Amino acid sequence: MLSDAEIGALAALAARARLAAYAPHSGFMVGAAVVASDDRVFAGCNVENASYGLTLCAERSALAAAVGAGARSIRAIMLVTATDRACAPCGACRQWVSEFGGPETEVIWASVAGDVVRWTLGDLLPCAFGSLVSRP
Repeated sequence: MLSDAEIGALAALAARARLAAYAPHSGFMVGAAVVASDDRVFAGCNVENASYGLTLCAERSALAAAVGAGARSIRAIMLVTATDRACAPCGACRQWVSEFGGPETEVIWASVAGDVVRWTLGDLLPCAFGSLVSRP
């Protein structure tokens, strides 16, 4: 599990990434930070498209940055929104996290107001597709 200090640092990074979000259609800006298994950290933000189905969520943006840098497994992901209560990741993002994480991967969401929710991926998505696929 991440320490409180690690969570604070991840929240700050994700909050900064949120400010770079491209959200002209919804105005809902989200930032995310991923901790790779080798402790490198990657950030991402949501990038909207007029065709909402083509929107890239912040979690997937951060995961893509990690993969682009050679990471193939993660131990935690955090997302930050500018809401009073923290918002959970969507189903597509949960599945993306499962591609690079395991049941013990921490999935944390927080609001800029200070609300923080912590789950493990195994509790959040117990029957992920590909959960039996081995990864390097």
